[in-house]
Amino acid sequence: SPAETSRCSAASHPFRVVCLVSQQPAVFAEPPNMQMQLSNRVQRQPLQLSRQSRSSLRVKAVLATPLTDTQKRTNVDSLKQTSVITAIKTPYLPNGKFDLKSYDKLVDLQIANGVEGVIVGGTTGEGHLMSWDEHIMLIAHTVNKYGDRLKVIGNTGSNSTGEALHATEQGFAVGMHAALQINPYYGKTSMAGLRAHLNAVLNEGPAIIYNVPSRTGQDIPDAVALEIAKHPNFLGMKECTGNKRIGNYVQQGVPCWSGNDDEAHDARHNFGSAGVISVTSNLIPGLMTRMMNGPADPELNASLQQLIKWLFCEPNPIPLNTALMMCGLVRPVFRLPYVPLSRVEREQGAKLLEAVKDHIPGCQEIRVMDDDDFLLIGSAHK
Repeated sequence: SPAETSRCSAASHPFRVVCLVSQQPAVFAEPPNMQMQLSNRVQRQPLQLSRQSRSSLRVKAVLATPLTDTQKRTNVDSLKQTSVITAIKTPYLPNGKFDLKSYDKLVDLQIANGVEGVIVGGTTGEGHLMSWDEHIMLIAHTVNKYGDRLKVIGNTGSNSTGEALHATEQGFAVGMHAALQINPYYGKTSMAGLRAHLNAVLNEGPAIIYNVPSRTGQDIPDAVALEIAKHPNFLGMKECTGNKRIGNYVQQGVPCWSGNDDEAHDARHNFGSAGVISVTSNLIPGLMTRMMNGPADPELNASLQQLIKWLFCEPNPIPLNTALMMCGLVRPVFRLPYVPLSRVEREQGAKLLEAVKDHIPGCQEIRVMDDDDFLLIGSAHK
């Protein structure tokens, strides 16, 4: 391997930690003759049934053909009708690079179960742990392989307007259908600055504006949302502050997707949301599609609440990552600072996952797993 590998001191930590400092640009394939040492438990994982070959994967990224004004309008209208959008998980190889074969299988299962769009590199997909090169290449890969079958929405937002503009330009250049844009977080700005930021990123192309004050530390006020909703590239809000607000926006003609899986059913059927941008649909895409596109089903919604609660028992995407690993759908590899749920939490989750196992596509077995089954990767890109 071209990477220099060292074992970090973690005597008090139950998981294996590997720090990788890459001397080369990010590669999205397992390199030939990789000498990563995995425990016997990891090698016995059901994941090994779909183990990636050692031949290199190549990601073909081509510039997208510019759309006509009519095509742009059609694209915007189509995006607004997309009801189930999965914030797709990004799986990793033992060297910390992207596991594209597992990623493709996850996306294939989403499409087969009615999901109409994916957020690439969102919070759930750990875009904040990627280099921008990785991020744009993953968007390009998704567009080139799946862009004719589902909407590809790249999370190209940033708290730096310049960075968001550059990433968004690149995302549209490789063919993404829309962007997910967030308000400046941590280094918060004024209301005038917020308006300027959102209008600048909307000028780049169609975008969903993401309001999640629990993460950003700053709410997007109604007045600002109603103002930017007049922009021709505004698709709607991903709103995480509750159904009452979604209902208020919908009444004023502002499309909204629920950002809260536990409230998504009622948001759709009682408050008029466009649908959901979902974490849970990574696991049970068919059931989430049924709740969004079928008639109101309060019984199904109630039956999923404990699972959804467990999927957010620690900050997202920690529980989802752990669940997908327990189901054998991705390798048990975490990029730090994320670590697996505790053994007790995994035991609790295993019972909840067993109850919906028949609705988890690709899952053959649910395992609680041992702490040393998990590999934790610290990766620095030069």
